[in-house]
Amino acid sequence: MLDIKLFRQDAEAVQRAMQSRGLAVDVDAIVALDQQHRTALQELEEAQAQQNVGSKGPIDPDRIAELKTLKEKIIALRIRADELEQHVHEAVMPLPNIPLEDTPIGKSSTDNVELSCFGEQKKFDFVPKHYMDFAPQLGIIDTQSAAVVSGSRFGYLKGGAAQFQFALLQYAISRLTNQEFISGLIAKAKLSVAPTPFVPVIPPVMVKPEMMRAMGFAERAGVDKGNDESYWLDKDGLYLVGTSEQSIGPMHYDQILNPADLPLRYVGYSTCFRRESGAAGKDTRGILRVHQFDKLEMFTVATPENSPHEHQLILAVEEAFMQGLGLHYRVMRLCTGDIGAASASTYDIETWMPGQQEYRETSSTSTTTDYQARGLKTRFRTGEKATAPVHMLNGTVFAFGRIIIAILENYQNEDGTVQVPEVLRPYMNGKEVIRG
Repeated sequence: MLDIKLFRQDAEAVQRAMQSRGLAVDVDAIVALDQQHRTALQELEEAQAQQNVGSKGPIDPDRIAELKTLKEKIIALRIRADELEQHVHEAVMPLPNIPLEDTPIGKSSTDNVELSCFGEQKKFDFVPKHYMDFAPQLGIIDTQSAAVVSGSRFGYLKGGAAQFQFALLQYAISRLTNQEFISGLIAKAKLSVAPTPFVPVIPPVMVKPEMMRAMGFAERAGVDKGNDESYWLDKDGLYLVGTSEQSIGPMHYDQILNPADLPLRYVGYSTCFRRESGAAGKDTRGILRVHQFDKLEMFTVATPENSPHEHQLILAVEEAFMQGLGLHYRVMRLCTGDIGAASASTYDIETWMPGQQEYRETSSTSTTTDYQARGLKTRFRTGEKATAPVHMLNGTVFAFGRIIIAILENYQNEDGTVQVPEVLRPYMNGKEVIRG
């Protein structure tokens, strides 16, 4: 969540930030509410000071009556201060993060900015097909059976597609846990960060609502565009995660970290669940938008000083894997109207899908600055007694369904078979072609 100090220091800047996201927020009302809370706290402190002085004087019936009245006043003032504090919290909690100053201003994805492009669109000697025009025949993707078993927007990955997922997982983990690989990316990008490898994590896929709120994903009073995307288990009082960051971040709930231990880099593997309610009637064919999918997600805890470099490192990791797979992609900087509620800055990697003749998002990386950390009360020491919120960042290694689609369409053969990218062959017993 946002720091109330931002409203006190520069209410106009907060107002502009909300407007850049297309939100009408009464910032002045929040500032006024905060002032009421601070005034109530001051009155409480003054009454407590009077009580301390009065309790030290001679005790007589009049003094006892005065102290009794003062005690009742203090109780009322404390209740009032607590109520106002809660009102301030409720007013600030739903608000999204402040975008970084260099985040492009815009209303929607059409205002996103292309930053770079790798490779070229692959040339075929035949008309490339949509992956669902040959994958079912290969027996590697089955949405018909999944529809019978689970309904729409589900699918079975079988045979070669399942092998692709396991190979991609091993390919990524073998590099992310290798300090030499991380060091190479840091040197190439000229970043000032430690070559700390990523720690693999298999996190819970169910989290408490207070953790989702702290991470900026739940009960956001309709401000968050993804508010209706989460699955809620009413009987258990738990959310199913839509990305592993939602359960990795809370590992450090209410902790004070040693700055010497930062950055903490994790790579989480989990099944994710999304309603896709905002995509009604869109991409209903195949496995691009499904309710259940597996994802490998990077998550970093860093100092504010190093977080910009950490963001560039995560992007460099994403690009390295895309280049290793030989896929043509472009890097997009998302505008203020398209970034998520918790994000201050986001880069998307969009991969060319020749069978669909368009670019599709296959990975993304965001910095949430201190927004999630403030909600989680995750801090680091800045002095003997002083602390400050850490910064938290996240980035997709592979959303497996989407990257498998990209491989299938870019490596398809005219006869309906699929070449196996060279970097994945060691993890698939040397297999070079997926056949039916």
